[in-house]
Amino acid sequence: MKRLLNILQVLLALALLGWGVKDASATCGRVTIADMNWASAEFTAYVDKFILENGYGCKVELVPGDTMPTTISMSEKAEPDIAPEIWMNSVRQVINKAVKEERLKIAGEILRDGGEEGWWIPKYMLDKHPELTTLDAVLKRPDLFPNPENKSRGAFHNCPSGWNCQIITDNLYKAFEVEKAGFDLIDTGSAAGLDGSIAKAYNRKQGWLGYYWAPTAILGKYEMVKLDMGVDHDPKEWDRCTGQGNCANPKRNDWTKSVVMTVTSASFAKEVPDAFKYLSRRSWSNKIVNSLLAYMDKNQASGEEGAEKFLKEHEKVWSEWLPADVAKKVKGGLKTVP
Repeated sequence: MKRLLNILQVLLALALLGWGVKDASATCGRVTIADMNWASAEFTAYVDKFILENGYGCKVELVPGDTMPTTISMSEKAEPDIAPEIWMNSVRQVINKAVKEERLKIAGEILRDGGEEGWWIPKYMLDKHPELTTLDAVLKRPDLFPNPENKSRGAFHNCPSGWNCQIITDNLYKAFEVEKAGFDLIDTGSAAGLDGSIAKAYNRKQGWLGYYWAPTAILGKYEMVKLDMGVDHDPKEWDRCTGQGNCANPKRNDWTKSVVMTVTSASFAKEVPDAFKYLSRRSWSNKIVNSLLAYMDKNQASGEEGAEKFLKEHEKVWSEWLPADVAKKVKGGLKTVP
């Protein structure tokens, strides 16, 4: 009898231990994903939703999100579980602190090329004038990029008003002596105004020079070439002056790469390690994102429709992120999509 009681006690202890541990391999459970308020992050959230639901059996809920509010909420409340697209330069200190304190986990770099900012010209201009690969070469030819209000001078299109890139562009405009080279700084007023100036130039095959960034629908729609600034990125100079307003003596500098990561709560990474591993492997090129954004813009498609298009047309890309059995489940799920 005593031996039987001992056995029963051991079995009861094992059962109680089992009840206190979440079996990540058996169930994924409820997962919340931040549906960020820009197009690339939106369709990424839907890609993750589809793969986590169909491949890992998760019950996914998308919740509204934005960079800073989402980062703070994840850090302090562990909600949502996943932020698919965090541009690290703006929240690096907050995230690094939370990672160090084991409240957040960085899964991986979602944009393989990073977020790109710089000064661009249309590719047809480079095709016609192969020497225009550098900013210095372009600044020697203001006649190829005429200001519509003053044809004797060139035009340089600025970053949208109120954006941080406007400060940077103003400083670099001074440092590279763009005005002295014969170019006027054109205030496009807004992102729509900047996009419109590119579309107008492209439709007329005219010269265009100015600030832009990737990934975006415009760069998926119109092929542009980022100019070589002729100098390396100097982070000390960037912090001292390039990125600062009212800097009196800006120096030549190149744009810094914007690192774009997927971030999760530490609890999600611990409780659902297989799903976290997927997020750590998920990465794509700006070329793919640009093309999807262009599709969404042209067809007024939702993030969900953009995700479906990606999953249907880029199986070779996403299947490399997943174990074979999971990829098979995702592919099976796609058969139910119209």
